[in-house]
Amino acid sequence: MNTNYTETLTPQAENWTEVIKPRSNIFDLHLNELWRYRDLVAMFVRRDFVSNYKQTVLGPIWFFLQPLITTFMYVVVFGKFAQLSPGNGIPDFAFFMAGVTIWNYFSENLNRTSSVFRDNAGIFGKVYFPRLTMPVSIVISNLVRFGIQFFLFLLVWGYFSFINVRIHPNWWAISLTPLLLVIMGVLGLGLGMIITAMTTKYRDLAFLLAFGVQLLMYATPVVYPLASPKIGPQYRWFLKVNPMSPVLETFRYAYLGSGSFSWLYLLYSIGIAVAILSFGVVIFNRVEKNFTDTV
Repeated sequence: MNTNYTETLTPQAENWTEVIKPRSNIFDLHLNELWRYRDLVAMFVRRDFVSNYKQTVLGPIWFFLQPLITTFMYVVVFGKFAQLSPGNGIPDFAFFMAGVTIWNYFSENLNRTSSVFRDNAGIFGKVYFPRLTMPVSIVISNLVRFGIQFFLFLLVWGYFSFINVRIHPNWWAISLTPLLLVIMGVLGLGLGMIITAMTTKYRDLAFLLAFGVQLLMYATPVVYPLASPKIGPQYRWFLKVNPMSPVLETFRYAYLGSGSFSWLYLLYSIGIAVAILSFGVVIFNRVEKNFTDTV
């Protein structure tokens, strides 16, 4: 006996592990996928850490050499020649190294996140995974680099604290260091995602980025104190609207006793960072759907 029947399969009849579908709107972000793909984030972090120094002679020693050489050049150029020393007995080397340590983490997050689409176009076009895992992994891998350079700063800070009684750390403010890291990571991540989304259509931004980051450093109190008398009041307001300025001032206030601290000023930086990250995530997810057509 022949029995003819037709079985209709619906999506509910199958136990799908992944369902890929277009987003209904730009605010449909699926941020929960970042946690589900945390193993992939960890793998990207390891890849970034290993690939950058795999075929170098000195390897991770560059983590120590780069901030030391940069700080030494700042001491000579900005401390001795330009006379931008902090004064008050604060050692130039400790002052400039504090700025270098903080700025390196932010600038690395911004520079490397801003080229995510261009650098990973091949893998993005072949396999599906949440695209946000890539910039997030960059921020985490840079955190490892920051940890190494921060340890070096602590050695320098401890040495000068032992031989120089004019360094007066504010111990309660030192506890704000994790918060400062979050602010820098969020700012670098948000700005980087905005730039990488725009460079898929406007390639000129990629050429302007390195120049722009360098200019931004001079618009941030990295190589000079914010209260320097050489900065006129007509320019100081411009420095104060920079959301990275409160981070640097708080860091130096905490570890060196120089600089200034204000909860309101720090909350301003937090608010700007959250706003930039929110906009960056939205525009990043909007562009990722069709960036392969333009990259």
